[in-house]
Amino acid sequence: MTRPAPYTAPNAAVLVVGAGLSGAVLARELAEAGWRCHVIDARPHVGGNCHTARDPETGVMVHTYGPHIFHTGDAATWAYVTSFARFRRYTHRVKTTSRGAVYGLPINLHTINQFYGKTLRPAEAEAFLATQADTSITTPRNFEEQALRFVGRDLYEAFFKGYTQKQWGCAPRDLPAAILQRLPLRFTYDDGYFNHPYQGMPEDGYTALTHAILAHPAIRVSLSTAFTPDLAEGARHIFWTGALDGYFDYTLGRLGYRTLEFERFTAMGDYQGCAVMNYADAEIPYTRITEHKHFAPWESHAKTTCYREYSRAAAPGDIPFYPIRLVAEQALLKRYVARAKTLENVSFIGRLGTYRYLDMDVTIREARAAAARFLAQGGTLAPFHIDPLA
Repeated sequence: MTRPAPYTAPNAAVLVVGAGLSGAVLARELAEAGWRCHVIDARPHVGGNCHTARDPETGVMVHTYGPHIFHTGDAATWAYVTSFARFRRYTHRVKTTSRGAVYGLPINLHTINQFYGKTLRPAEAEAFLATQADTSITTPRNFEEQALRFVGRDLYEAFFKGYTQKQWGCAPRDLPAAILQRLPLRFTYDDGYFNHPYQGMPEDGYTALTHAILAHPAIRVSLSTAFTPDLAEGARHIFWTGALDGYFDYTLGRLGYRTLEFERFTAMGDYQGCAVMNYADAEIPYTRITEHKHFAPWESHAKTTCYREYSRAAAPGDIPFYPIRLVAEQALLKRYVARAKTLENVSFIGRLGTYRYLDMDVTIREARAAAARFLAQGGTLAPFHIDPLA
């Protein structure tokens, strides 16, 4: 790909590749500071994988690429998103079907008592799980060892082993321990999935939120527009929010991702009684069923829209969802990062641009920080504002 043209004027246009949250937020921050921004996206809509749309059959607001729940502990980020859209309170709760019974996740006091047929109080449950944990594992080297040290074999095999195999397409012992470290364990009856104080859903969906962020006279948006070198002509800087390896036309190979396939179906009334039902048993081919009317409990619909989700390795042309980041991918990532650092006037941001799993609040915070540094440095920024290898 060609590099952007040299600096021509203080308000020369910035090209932002990708109209998801990273690109939209960054463009808005720069536009507010007087920079003209051209935002392009290969897809026919803004919002990236957060895109939402009304199901024409049921009227339900559907999260087209899977559920996205906004949650954060950062008051500034919460104030930012709520300045562009009205958010309604939504507390995410997840159920899981395992061995013919339904439990609440994350593992909490009710899960423990139900699974073991006990009536333990918090301190008793904590002491009991300590007897189940494999204390011979002092430093977990992988996901399986982390789970065995964390909750013991019974809970690991009931809730984590089969689901993880389906989600990641490999044995849990081949995954890093850090994946499980993100999951909480509670010795109370709190079954809310997230601990953050700020949680909610944009009342009109994430696509409307993204449109509001992009609604500035200094921002031009071109959809159904894939990047071509001519689009960079005259641009002072490129912000690339697409796949890092895609910028280089995959010349070193493709970074590994998991992708999702969705099997849509509708029903009358309420199909499963919750927004997300995981299926932990390995013999069930899908990982979960999502029922999207429950993501907007303030609405009422006679019919419901649901999706079965199947996880598999991403192939060329697939939408990338989850970066794998195993040993082979880490080695290839280092090579792409080294090549990217040789570029001038190009910066890589966001989930795809830095090959990291990011929650929406982190995406927004990092985009704002990148814009602030770009402005503070007089319209320049290194290829990586955040180190993808950290």
